[in-house]
Amino acid sequence: MIQTATQNRGATVSDKNLDVELRKVFKVYNGETAVRGVDLDIHQGEFFSILGPSGCGKTTTLRMIAGFEMPSAGELYIRGQSMTQVPPYRRPVNTVFQSYALFNHLSVSENIAFGLRIKRLGKAEIETRVREALKLVKMEAYANRYPAQLSGGQQQRVALARALVNRPAVLLLDEPLGALDLKLRKEMQVELSNLHKDLGLTFVMVTHDQEEALSLSDRIAVMNYGRIEQIGNPVEIYEKPGTPFVADFIGDTNLFKGRIETQDASSLQIITDKKLKIIVQPQQDVNYATGADVVLSVRPEKIQLSLYPPSVEVNSFEGRLKHVMFMGTHVHYVVELASGDLITVMQPNTLGNSPSSDTPIYASWSAGDCIALSV
Repeated sequence: MIQTATQNRGATVSDKNLDVELRKVFKVYNGETAVRGVDLDIHQGEFFSILGPSGCGKTTTLRMIAGFEMPSAGELYIRGQSMTQVPPYRRPVNTVFQSYALFNHLSVSENIAFGLRIKRLGKAEIETRVREALKLVKMEAYANRYPAQLSGGQQQRVALARALVNRPAVLLLDEPLGALDLKLRKEMQVELSNLHKDLGLTFVMVTHDQEEALSLSDRIAVMNYGRIEQIGNPVEIYEKPGTPFVADFIGDTNLFKGRIETQDASSLQIITDKKLKIIVQPQQDVNYATGADVVLSVRPEKIQLSLYPPSVEVNSFEGRLKHVMFMGTHVHYVVELASGDLITVMQPNTLGNSPSSDTPIYASWSAGDCIALSV
């Protein structure tokens, strides 16, 4: 079985390098299990993302960290302290929601100051901290405006400032950029990354957007059906997915079902269900069994196309172009191999003329550019 997650399960409550710890956490709603035995170690100062499709349990996990939901079983610690009986307002965390949740009848400054007033801080300290928070998110000029007078990106900045003004140990981000259009979303990704680097706080973000998680995170936990399938940094998650689900969910990939026919120290020979012979370079930390069923993953950008038979000896297959789609920065091809398999190929736009649909073509990739995953 392939090991999929790099988790520090031996960490103790006294580990001062961890801001958030979940130990075998479950959450059950009306007999339905939403979170199934999640273990997480989130280090101080890291940008940690929980990524997965709708209904996978990622938002429920974040809400348990925030205290809006209580675990049905398991333990949850923040800064080494058990949160079992601690209500949300007593936890050293603040949450930024997708909907912003601003008070429309309060000005920007009043929205940011709201939590400080609840804590009954002095007027002078409130004014100082609000001013600092406005400067942090570059909203000083909008202090007296109301939420309805702001753009979506400006409202998101106010929501961030309102959370940060309380100086939490951990900032929780629940799909924070989901309500923004694509261009503004990318701009805010840069702002969020810069904010994290400047503050050095621990950020825990929930998202279903793979690109967002890959571009912002120090580490990512990929969830599926209430379980964590893999934890790793963005390069590990993308280049070395541990399961077929992770390979398919993170970015685009081509998957082939097959079986290991032979193997040696440098290669696996896989015969797919449609009788393609594919050579794979084995991963060093995985034990493979001859005869075992596997799923092969090959990223579209790793595949080369040629109008003539390439000189490579392995993983070269004849086919025919089915679709050609110009995407601006790259060209997206769909190729039907002689076996009947449909594969996608992405190549950079080099201003050349792309071959047209129905052109005979050869697709090839190296043994090191595909991964065999256990099923």
